[in-house]
Amino acid sequence: MLAIGAMIAAACGSGGTSYSSSNSTPAPASAVASASGGTTGSSGTGGSAYGGGYYGSGSSSTGGGTSGGASGSASVQIGDTTLGKVLTDASGMTLYAFKNDTAGSGKSACNGGCATNWPPLTIASGTPGKADELTGDLTVITRDDGSKQVAYQGMPLYRYAPDKAPGDTKGQGVGNVWYVATP
Repeated sequence: MLAIGAMIAAACGSGGTSYSSSNSTPAPASAVASASGGTTGSSGTGGSAYGGGYYGSGSSSTGGGTSGGASGSASVQIGDTTLGKVLTDASGMTLYAFKNDTAGSGKSACNGGCATNWPPLTIASGTPGKADELTGDLTVITRDDGSKQVAYQGMPLYRYAPDKAPGDTKGQGVGNVWYVATP
């Protein structure tokens, strides 16, 4: 089991932009942004290698977390949470940045099992919309599976499957590599 954890950590890399590791401090504005789309029922993978560490809590979750991508358009908004203002999708779900992503690289370091607990904010086509007060740039990157993911200030955006309601921020500080995206 320890060998599996080491392989997963190596596969995710350790480079990239540095973020605060405090569980109560949101990531800097240059770290995050997001869009919206359809919904899928994402489940946690309690007990598996992807259920803990970098990828999320060991608890399993069921039901409809949003994962985006069903519609051609996406929208990144700003919402209020107990952590302050954060980026959200059009449904008000908190968006996150992954410390192991590299800003401006056009790549996501969260694929496969990682993307199960951290569904990327995707868009089928076009350009993502954004709140008027959001001043950073939204771009679109192509993921390893060919899908299009929304990025803010060059950082790919994700949701966290255990977040079930607008304003939830359960992914803040997970594995000291996941942080809410801030405007």
